[in-house]
Amino acid sequence: MEITLAELEQAINHWRIVHPSRGEERALSTEVNALANVYARMIFERIRSLPVEPIEPQARQLLQSWLQQKTGT
Repeated sequence: MEITLAELEQAINHWRIVHPSRGEERALSTEVNALANVYARMIFERIRSLPVEPIEPQARQLLQSWLQQKTGT
């Protein structure tokens, strides 16, 4: 399975709603930060889609959870 940049943006926005930034510094939640690292890599390497399997476990789990909620399965 692959995740596109647009899908990753949707997942990040989902987790931003579930776990919003906190404090005066508006720091990203752990969940959003994990996905933001993947996003940054895709932007830096100019990748439009990326296989989910090699992504670090926390980000992969967040993506899979988001996909399940999105598809209702």
